[in-house]
Amino acid sequence: MGIFLRGNKLRLRSIRVKDLETLWELIYSGENPEWKKWDAPYWPLKMVDFNTYKNQMEPLIHTMGKPESKLLIEVNGIIIGLIMFYWEDEKTKWLEIGIVIYKDTYWNGGFGTEALALYSDYLFNSLDIGRVGLTTWSGNTGMIRAAEKAGFTLEGRMRKCRYYNGVYYDSIRMGLIREEWKQGVLQIT
Repeated sequence: MGIFLRGNKLRLRSIRVKDLETLWELIYSGENPEWKKWDAPYWPLKMVDFNTYKNQMEPLIHTMGKPESKLLIEVNGIIIGLIMFYWEDEKTKWLEIGIVIYKDTYWNGGFGTEALALYSDYLFNSLDIGRVGLTTWSGNTGMIRAAEKAGFTLEGRMRKCRYYNGVYYDSIRMGLIREEWKQGVLQIT
């Protein structure tokens, strides 16, 4: 029937086929959507029409198992973003998560922090993993703050490897290890 994780401000839930049009509109809302300025802006967003997007996403929805690799972020029934994980290397249990809050009216309100904490909790409870990783860039200070509040620690900084709008930025690696998670370092408020 799907996954529903409820927090104080939001819920994370499984994607349904009927959500695809809303997701497509959030992702491809114009040539230069505001969210893309923060989510790896050094990689261009490749526009796709709705039918192409639906054809790519629909098979993924039907094959999502436990744990689900992509969940919607929803506030009061409104889809505001997406949180996901991917295997950097499944054999060595190296897992990374990513998050995008498409609606800027929900930025800086603690929604990213809560989503990161809920999803990390879900992953540690669902998988035999030692760490949840997150990679961002030094220009996205909001993401760095949200991750720190959710218990993630700065693990690495690759200096000046992201070039955007004539400026070099650092790649930031953060992580939350199982022992920290068990100690309850998550700070959802």
